[in-house]
Amino acid sequence: MNRRAFQWTHRVTYAECTLGNHVYYARYLDILEAARGEFFRSLGQPFLRWQNEEVLLPVIEARIRYRKAARYDDVLTIELVVTELGRVRVAFGGRMLDESGESIIEATTVHACTGLDEKPRRLPDALREALQPFVTAPEESK
Repeated sequence: MNRRAFQWTHRVTYAECTLGNHVYYARYLDILEAARGEFFRSLGQPFLRWQNEEVLLPVIEARIRYRKAARYDDVLTIELVVTELGRVRVAFGGRMLDESGESIIEATTVHACTGLDEKPRRLPDALREALQPFVTAPEESK
């Protein structure tokens, strides 16, 4: 059951757009990364805290389903939930909505918890506890 979704807004910049005035397809990943950073910051646990504790969450898989183009100066709402919270892996489901609530993209990023040595390690208990309220089934994140 979806208990909570994190929401963040982003105004599309000119630098994110192509000559055709739509967001370049790969820039959606940058926007998702910024939203994840704000999500962690809202939990009081920014990425830098974990890096300082030698915990990294590199992306090991990314999927995006493009619904329609976002354009310069559009204000997007990014919603994030946790669709998997395993011992070593965590997956985030996200979607971007335009100002009318219409879906721009649906995305999933899967992350492995590693140390600075890039070897897998268990997700810290404090991180698992902070993410738990946002866990939802993948089909509910749409």
